[in-house]
Formats: sequence, C-alpha cells, structure tokens
Amino acid sequence: MLRRDALKVIAMSSLSFLPLNIKAQNKTLIEVWKSPTCGCCRDWIAHLEDNGFEVTHYDTGNNRVRAHVGMPQKYGSCHTAIIDGYVIEGHVPAKDIRKLLKLKPTAVGLSVPGMPVGTPGMDGPQYQGRQDPYDVLLILGDNHEIFTSYREN
Repeated sequence: MLRRDALKVIAMSSLSFLPLNIKAQNKTLIEVWKSPTCGCCRDWIAHLEDNGFEVTHYDTGNNRVRAHVGMPQKYGSCHTAIIDGYVIEGHVPAKDIRKLLKLKPTAVGLSVPGMPVGTPGMDGPQYQGRQDPYDVLLILGDNHEIFTSYREN
C-alpha cells in the first residue's frame, strides 16, 4: 500500500509541471543572427522573449544571412531574424511580428531599416525616453509598403 501511495504522489506531482511544459511548447520560435558585441541586439532579443517568443541566436553577424534570405540591403539593420518563413530585419516590435504571422501576407518579411531610437532594443535608459518616428515596412522584394507607422510621441 505504501508503494501505491508513493506512485500516486509521484504521478500527481509530475502533472503539476504539465502547464509549464505546454506553455513552453506554445512559444513561437524565432532565429536571430547578430554581432556578438551588439547590446541593442541583445535588448531586442530580450524584448522578444518578454513577449512570448522563444529565441535562438547566432553571434556570427547578419550580412551573409540577410543576402541569403532575400532581404535587400537597403532595408538592412544590425540583426536579421527568421520566423515561420518570414525575414525580420532590425528593431521590429513583437506586436508587429505577431500581426504578420496572423495576416500571413505574401512578402519577404518586415524591416525597420537603420536603428531608430525608441524602437525595441533602442529604448534603453541612455536614450532618456526619446522616441524618433519610424515605420515598420512590409518588404515585397525590392519594394515595400508601410505595415505600421510609429509617428506620434
């Protein structure tokens, strides 16, 4: 009888971890290529993780990957990511990535060219709350459309 009770306790305690495992499995995987020394890239990765993404990153730089996956250089930034067949270039907010994955447009992906202050990863205390206007672009080969505009402070 003691053995049966012990097995029941083990079985019940292992079930208590089930929601944690399910939650971890529901995270959306995104792969990021960046410089090993880039602090804003690390901050953008933290932004993604804080917003429910599971991030795998490679500290090998991103120029070769960007060219390989078809993101035109004119839309380039300091890191390149791939998620569900889309390319994410630069400091794109997590909510825009989620919107892209929901809408599933025919596109290369999203880009925030350059490194605008106030974007996720470029919003640390050293910027003292500064928020430059910027657009998240939907990349359609060599052309683009504005996907989301962040113009108001």
